[in-house]
Amino acid sequence: MASGNFDADIVVIGAGPGGYVAAIRAAQLGAKTICVEKEYLGGTCLNWGCIPSKVMIASVERLNHVKHASALGVKVEGEASIDFDAFMKRKDKVVLAQRGGVGMLFKKNGIRHVEGFASFIDANTIEVTGKDGKKEKIRAKNFVLAMGSSVIHIPVPGLEGGRKEGVWTSDEAVTADRIPKSMLILGGGAVGVELGYVFNGLGSDVTVVEMMPNLIPMMDSDLGVELGKLLGRQGIKIRTGATLEKVEKTKGGWKCYVKKGAETEVLEVEVILLGVGRKANTDNMNLEKIGVKLHRRGVEVVDDSLITSVPNIYAIGDVTGRIQLAHVASAEGIRAVTNIIEGKSEKMDYKAVPNCVYTVPEVSSVGLTQSEAEAKGYDVVVGKANFRIFGKAMAIAEQDGFVKIVAEKKYGEVLGVHMIGPHVTDMIAAAVAALRLEATMDFMAETIHAHPTLAEAMMEAYEDATGHAIHKM
Repeated sequence: MASGNFDADIVVIGAGPGGYVAAIRAAQLGAKTICVEKEYLGGTCLNWGCIPSKVMIASVERLNHVKHASALGVKVEGEASIDFDAFMKRKDKVVLAQRGGVGMLFKKNGIRHVEGFASFIDANTIEVTGKDGKKEKIRAKNFVLAMGSSVIHIPVPGLEGGRKEGVWTSDEAVTADRIPKSMLILGGGAVGVELGYVFNGLGSDVTVVEMMPNLIPMMDSDLGVELGKLLGRQGIKIRTGATLEKVEKTKGGWKCYVKKGAETEVLEVEVILLGVGRKANTDNMNLEKIGVKLHRRGVEVVDDSLITSVPNIYAIGDVTGRIQLAHVASAEGIRAVTNIIEGKSEKMDYKAVPNCVYTVPEVSSVGLTQSEAEAKGYDVVVGKANFRIFGKAMAIAEQDGFVKIVAEKKYGEVLGVHMIGPHVTDMIAAAVAALRLEATMDFMAETIHAHPTLAEAMMEAYEDATGHAIHKM
């Protein structure tokens, strides 16, 4: 469709979950599309984040299943253990397969993939510098900025170095060359607790330090409290309401000074893993030179239609510094290119964005937490159901956790759904639909759920919110 002096209708810069999805949808809608990526197709999520960590989690979970198989009447000869080389090779195999899949989708949809670093010459022209130093100018009618974000080392007195010195980020963790004997993880959000679960399962002595009162502090507080209890039961040391004041290098690693209130605990560990801190990838792109406004966290978008201060340039995903979730980036990518091609200015709807944590047990959440709903002035009603009472949870021997429903009393509208337990990251989609449809707790309670399933816990929680839970003692 491109004509005149343009090489493309749309150039997407970045091929992560936002960028590659945006490029494919643009091509599907008839736009001549180019996608520029300086590293690997799939971006951080596929290569160093979501996918490799989930592969590692799955292997640790299987190991734990084997270790506890006797409780299910399964006899295992010998001791189950991790073959670390095979463990990491499987992770790499999955990543390569996924990366190759993106490449095949590009070919199928006629998308040109350009490898290199893009910087702007003007609002319609970029210069791409390849790894071999060769440069190419590309002109386009429109651009979508999808460069993502990168891990950064947050400042801690005495902390310096990288992998060699035993200072890891999530990037080093998913490409680890060994299992550390001991590890302090700074940050009890999704990254920290997931990698804590992995390395604890591999045999490391793990301590998680989180400055907020609970783990996963952006989610409902009941979830954080329960997760802390259950990870603690697995042997992970949890230090919430605590800060890492300073560190000192030792022969075998690091001496860490963890402060909570007036007390300071000294821990000696082999590795410090930084589970917090990301920075938008905007450096050296000449964005401000061409009029794209930046803020402290990344690219500034005018509103939820995702347009920047330059009318033909849009921004999506982590680079905006807003909601840093892969599935949000994908949705934003689709919205941005649809607006460009169809000449619309429709806005994103962020009311029902699911948030998931892939520890075992899993955690998922959508909508308002109880405290958020109360702060907004709603007359809140809460329903709760524990997995331990349901036949499916008993059958698979995964009974920890609960479902919590937050609704408003007058009309019964469901405001939030918060879960911790088996397979809840798969169950959350039903709750997302409920919020988007503005469903009531009565409607959801009356929705027939199959038996026996884990999803029955959701139905029971809705029933509890209405005051009519069947299985509540």
